[in-house]
Amino acid sequence: MTATQQAQSTAPAAPTRKREKGRVRPVVFIAKKLLTLLATLFVASLAVFFSRFLVPGDPARFLLRGRSPKPEALEEITRQFGLDKPAWEQYFNWLGGILQGDWGRSLTYRQDVSDVLLGRLPTTLQLVALAALFITVLGLFAGIVASLNKGFGDRFILITLTAAGAVPPFVAATALVALFSVGLGWFPSFGSGDGGWDRIWHLTLPALALGITYIAMVARVTRSSMNEQLLREHVEVATSRGLTRGSVVARHVLRNALGPILTVSGVLVAGLLVSSAIIERTFGLSGIGQLLVQSIDRLDFGVVQAIVMVVVAAFVLVNTVVDLLQPLIDPRIAAGTESR
Repeated sequence: MTATQQAQSTAPAAPTRKREKGRVRPVVFIAKKLLTLLATLFVASLAVFFSRFLVPGDPARFLLRGRSPKPEALEEITRQFGLDKPAWEQYFNWLGGILQGDWGRSLTYRQDVSDVLLGRLPTTLQLVALAALFITVLGLFAGIVASLNKGFGDRFILITLTAAGAVPPFVAATALVALFSVGLGWFPSFGSGDGGWDRIWHLTLPALALGITYIAMVARVTRSSMNEQLLREHVEVATSRGLTRGSVVARHVLRNALGPILTVSGVLVAGLLVSSAIIERTFGLSGIGQLLVQSIDRLDFGVVQAIVMVVVAAFVLVNTVVDLLQPLIDPRIAAGTESR
């Protein structure tokens, strides 16, 4: 075989290896994110469970909330909750129960913790979902309009966003109720409704009050990210080719600006579960935020542990999904050529 023939037979090997390497990188990227998710949940479960041992005194007396039982009753409580076993064994029994859907029993409600959560979780999830919709739509819209309208329009929107971002949720809730419930009578000020459109109608004001600060944050990030992209060379080239302004903004500006917007939106939306307690209390909603406050006040540690784990899991899961969506926007992230 001649040298030329040998070169021709070996030439396709390099492109093949490059394609195989390109296919492996996204798999490795996804695997790393999933391992990070599992590791974070494991560490969070350790922190949530062993925080109980930071409370001074006997855990059995802590579960009895300060009462003075007879020694026989105290021994029964210790045995019933497995407090006579080593701490690590207690942890793995608790973790195994969670994996099987058993979160233990509530001392306050005298029923399974999972049943208590399932009765409150749908309301909170619907509130958070509606607030996330408002944050995404209104935040993107305000940021895009501010970025594309320099001068008075940009300054007016920026000042409005700054003022809105400084309003605490309970103040926003009070103002919204005074204006739209008491003043105009457009929306109810209490309860979560009966389902369907009635539920959405009841949750509109709570969702706006919950998300108003986050709408301002997303809008500011959108404005800043789009302003940065508008100065890029590829945008100038696209404009010089005669593309319409709408086409340039949609295909070359907004798409490339979505990375930071998606990251910030994911973090903010995941944090809505944490900040929902004040809004649920203000509008009389039976959600897990209000349940968490009540359980802490009543020292119902099983319910507190379950809610904290649900919130942490939701936060980590949402951020993992955001990380996995980033390569679809910018493939260089999965390829390892650009960091977030």
